[in-house]
Amino acid sequence: MFAEAGYAPVLPGWPDDPDTVEEANAHPEVFAGKSVGQVADHFCDVIGKLDRKPAVVGHSFGGLITQITAGRGLSATSVAIDPAPFRGVLALPISSLRAASAVLGNPANYQRAVPLTFDQFRYAFANAVTETEARELYETFAVPAPGEPLFQAAVANLNPWTEVKVDTDNPERGPLLVISGEKDHTVPWAIANASYKRQKDNPRVTEIVEIKDRGHSLTIDSGWREVCDTALTFVRRFH
Repeated sequence: MFAEAGYAPVLPGWPDDPDTVEEANAHPEVFAGKSVGQVADHFCDVIGKLDRKPAVVGHSFGGLITQITAGRGLSATSVAIDPAPFRGVLALPISSLRAASAVLGNPANYQRAVPLTFDQFRYAFANAVTETEARELYETFAVPAPGEPLFQAAVANLNPWTEVKVDTDNPERGPLLVISGEKDHTVPWAIANASYKRQKDNPRVTEIVEIKDRGHSLTIDSGWREVCDTALTFVRRFH
């Protein structure tokens, strides 16, 4: 949809991301030991190779990275979809704790890449779709995730030196849209709105929108087009 609108989409993965889900599940160790700071620097390096400031769109921890790059003044426009929280975002709903418990429940997971069972994926990502679609999404997309970023986010408000921080005051941040899925368990409205409130004093445009009946899988499930259209509409206003 972005290409059809005249943009040139670039879709970089995280450092060392395998090419396929099968390869990722066979070698989960490649995901381990990836910190928020390392991943943010990786994306900033990618942006630095472009000819002009891009519109940056990211989901979940990608939504956090989106705000980090914007705070560094590297983005022309930004859309953070169900973004992971950063230092200063104090909301901590029970559903978020339950969604993250598969990782945070064992301190040894800090240095590991952790897969989700289907039931864990169903709760954390695919609670707003049918079980049939949830299983399709699990088989198509689910891969182990590095534990370190979740631990970093969990203690960001206790660590003044945390990498999980965003410069929300930078006037070069550019316009920012936060998208929240109404039924998201992992990053519910309380977290998305708290992120928005931290951002809204920036001199550039800051907006938030809630998309009805969507869970954390909103960028990959059957309702993705509404999310994409919402992001694209915002980007086209400014970029």
